[in-house]
Amino acid sequence: MFAVLTFRAWIELRNYRLMWKELEWRETYQTMGRFLRAEKNLFSKVDGGDELYRMLCEIFKVDQDKA
Repeated sequence: MFAVLTFRAWIELRNYRLMWKELEWRETYQTMGRFLRAEKNLFSKVDGGDELYRMLCEIFKVDQDKA
């Protein structure tokens, strides 16, 4: 019985760690989205900045229509 409880606790810990990493990535995506929308004009001033901006929006899953 102890082995079963230990195994279930290990599975729950693993799932908790995966959920935590997903939450961290979601927070990173939201932060980068705010940054990219705020600094859109900065990218347009640099040569190739529009392409870089589109690529970063795609990487961080930022909705460009809102930007």
